[in-house]
Amino acid sequence: MRKRILLFALLFLVFKFSFAQSNNPGPQLGKSKIQDIISAMTLEDKVYLLVGVGNANQKDPILGDKTTIIDGAAGRTWAIPRLGITPTILTDGPAGLRINSHPAGLDFTRYCTAFPTATALACTWNPELIENVGKAMGNEVLEYGSDVLLAPAINIHRNPLCGRNFEYYSEDPYVVGKMAAAMIRGIQSNGVGTSLKHFATNNIETNRTSINAVMSQRALREIYLRGFEMAVKEAQPWTVMSSYNRLNGYYTSENRDLITTILRDEWKFEGMVMTDWGGGADAVAQMNAGNDVLMPGNHQRQELLFALKNKALDEKVIDQNVERVLTFIMKTPHFRAYPFSNKPDLVAHALVSKNAASEGMVLLKNDNNALPFKNIKKVALFGKTSYRFIAGGTGSGEVNYEKAVTIKDGFVNNGFKVAKELEDVYTQFIDTITKTAKNNRRDKFLVDFHPEFALSKDQINAQVKNSDIAIITIGRNAGEGSDRKVADFSLTNTEKQLIKDVSDAFHAANKKVIVVLNIGGVIATADWRNDPDAILLAWQSGQEGANAIVDILKGKVNPSGKLTMSFPMAYSDVPSAKTFPGDPETNPINALYNEGIYVGYRYYATFKVPTAYEFGYGLSYTKFDYSNLQLSSTTFQNEMVAKVTVKNTGKTEGKEVVELYLSAPNVEIEKPVQELKAFAKTRSLKPGESQELTFVLNPRSLASFWSGISSWVAEKGQYEVRIGSSSNDIRLKAKFDLPSTIVVEKEHPVIYPNRKLKELSTLQ
Repeated sequence: MRKRILLFALLFLVFKFSFAQSNNPGPQLGKSKIQDIISAMTLEDKVYLLVGVGNANQKDPILGDKTTIIDGAAGRTWAIPRLGITPTILTDGPAGLRINSHPAGLDFTRYCTAFPTATALACTWNPELIENVGKAMGNEVLEYGSDVLLAPAINIHRNPLCGRNFEYYSEDPYVVGKMAAAMIRGIQSNGVGTSLKHFATNNIETNRTSINAVMSQRALREIYLRGFEMAVKEAQPWTVMSSYNRLNGYYTSENRDLITTILRDEWKFEGMVMTDWGGGADAVAQMNAGNDVLMPGNHQRQELLFALKNKALDEKVIDQNVERVLTFIMKTPHFRAYPFSNKPDLVAHALVSKNAASEGMVLLKNDNNALPFKNIKKVALFGKTSYRFIAGGTGSGEVNYEKAVTIKDGFVNNGFKVAKELEDVYTQFIDTITKTAKNNRRDKFLVDFHPEFALSKDQINAQVKNSDIAIITIGRNAGEGSDRKVADFSLTNTEKQLIKDVSDAFHAANKKVIVVLNIGGVIATADWRNDPDAILLAWQSGQEGANAIVDILKGKVNPSGKLTMSFPMAYSDVPSAKTFPGDPETNPINALYNEGIYVGYRYYATFKVPTAYEFGYGLSYTKFDYSNLQLSSTTFQNEMVAKVTVKNTGKTEGKEVVELYLSAPNVEIEKPVQELKAFAKTRSLKPGESQELTFVLNPRSLASFWSGISSWVAEKGQYEVRIGSSSNDIRLKAKFDLPSTIVVEKEHPVIYPNRKLKELSTLQ
């Protein structure tokens, strides 16, 4: 009897304990203090949280097999259900959400909007427009069940051959910073996150997981980090993604000076840092550096557990990283249990994409007002890309959209008649190429990378009689994982011959020839640009890009885009041409940034090297007059305000980009001839209408980075404000004085070059 009583008592205690446990499951994320959550985590919990899950098809402890609803996502973080820690979904990419359109288990299709690539967006010079694009992108992230868009990508256009330049904004860090901040604000306004990437100096795709970018502290601070600094300070992205490459000897993901000292301590970044997928080599070093999540997740779990158990890694480091990850998770839609619809407004987003495409296109040439069209009804379309528009680049910047309108379709949709015989020739050519495709990701770009089709003069001449105008589309594509070749910078002989023969034939009949450049990065133009009457740089402008092209050609839209990168006369003129991609040439290990701060227009202007089209250049169908430049003072004190009036003096309504360059005294440290310090875009001005624009310069606007004292310093002396329509077309000037030298900001003396550099200098 006594044994039975004891047994019942024991069972009662077990039941009571179990009941208490069921009603008190322990701390829960969002309801308990983060420190209590961390205290309840095992070492395994912590490590698993800090190492990602790279394949969305892998079974999740919370979502189970339902992760197929976001099939195609780049990765996610680990879930710990007992502590209320949900997974977060991380999805590519810079031109729109990249997810699988036809995942298993769904009876509907999930297309996304292909927005213009970053080069096209930057050439709008319109942060407000970029923010609106970001709002549309972020809505698709939210409604398709993701938490973070792995964007924007903001590395500098150091060299035109970088295969990933289409994902990046500009050669100028100020433009980069302003565009990135606008994009981040737009995306994150939806309650989803961004991942600012690739931090930092990821300007080369050749051997990208190991190449060592070697540069001076000044070049690093002024050129390659400045855009990141502006984006972080102005927009606070939820996450930052460290890059693949080494920087001055160390992998960026393992560099505490970069991730903690600069990003967190100096810039006050509040979010989470993750590695690029497979980036770095030493998981322990990455944790110590402040890299919170290692993507996509593999052997690193065991590596970290082993290091913790053997005291090679301090658990306090892990706890700090875990705290940042948990703080991030609590912001996400998945944690908030947002009921995503799978039904974003793709029709509205297509219109956003089209408007952005229209404003980012750059009119490079327009002799004798060849554009807009006048009395044009029948169009001869030359070039394979006229029938196969390139919406975006390859790799993580791809988007699975429903359809990209072709230039041919754009003309037909607008009531133009397209030469049928020519269309049949190119359609057959494209069909021959696509028949070899194997339905994999690379093969869908076969037409883009295939050499241009050569037409005979007889074939060309046959189109003249029945056409009012000739349009020649030149296409180029590139992408993640490899750089373009020097030969790809120039047009092929077939392409140049096509432009010449078509121009000769149509000009003989007093008809115009227009070249459309459907490209992702800078190419050669100087050796063929004299042949056509007009050149429209359309970039890779998303799924609605072809419709935007037709709107501009026929005059429905007045082009207002301007270049955020220089077009050199020849590749050999590029300051990094001799050192790109690196040394040794066949299998580069080190990339020596010997050009220092002289990247893009800073080089061409300072060393008087002519360009085909300069930074900031772009034509319009109307004309603008600049007047009444006023400075708030002739002496700089805390800030300087500049005002200028812009008037549309032409006959067509349009927008104008106004650029403010600053020339600084060249006393104790050499400086470029001028640097962009502000810009603004007018509203759409009617003929005769004016608008006053205001620019503000602060002490940092005047400063250069002095490596010897690790400080931003504004030198005393006379400064000149230059207001221009481009970096070469300066319309107005005004001067002011800085009475004494100012140490604007003191930084940490970190990240020295690990190899000797022979930096370009005006003093040599």
